Amino acid sequence: MAAPSVEQAVRLQLDMAHLVERTAPDGFAPKVAAGLDVAYAPDSDRIVAAAVCVDMTTLAIVDSAVHEAVADFPYVPGLFAFRELPALLPALAKLRTRPDVLVCDGQGLAHPRRFGLACHVGVETGLPSIGVGKQALGEYEAPGPQRGDWEPLVDNGETVGRAVRTQDGVKPVFVSVGHRIDLGTACDLVLRLSARYRLPETTRAADHLGREALAGRVGVQNLGD
Repeated sequence: MAAPSVEQAVRLQLDMAHLVERTAPDGFAPKVAAGLDVAYAPDSDRIVAAAVCVDMTTLAIVDSAVHEAVADFPYVPGLFAFRELPALLPALAKLRTRPDVLVCDGQGLAHPRRFGLACHVGVETGLPSIGVGKQALGEYEAPGPQRGDWEPLVDNGETVGRAVRTQDGVKPVFVSVGHRIDLGTACDLVLRLSARYRLPETTRAADHLGREALAGRVGVQNLGD
């Protein structure tokens, strides 16, 4: 299927935004979280999507997969999902472990049309999802200096996420709802996954795997094979 135009992609986000569910399922107690990230080749449209499953208790990697593709949608801020989803969804499909929650290296509701990558992948898969951005979309006051301190992230008068301090004295990350989760639960899970570093272990592991695969040091297949 041909990639949509930029105008069609914007319209699709607007049309799909109402599908986002901002509450977690009853009894939600995730045991496995999957980190999603995409590595880009520096001089081409070649990309490698990585999906890495992490045990929520031990933070050990329990499954992982990668998928290589050629991006056929332009690099447009706010429309990264249309560049990355065609590779991320096949990577997820290669996993032998079904994750309970997806952690995306990108935004969820903290998006101009309230439908960032974390929302899009959550709606497409039906899985609870969280956006964890390194940069803020919106305005916020600096949270306190200690791990767990946070402040609202606000865009056009609406709270779209939180600036969360995951380690004492480090820059905050920006957490937002993707799908089938509430903001408080999303932030709690991000803190659990960020036991030692600023970024969640899911994001760190997926970033590392994607870079290794892009460089040819890891075969582009399910790593359990």
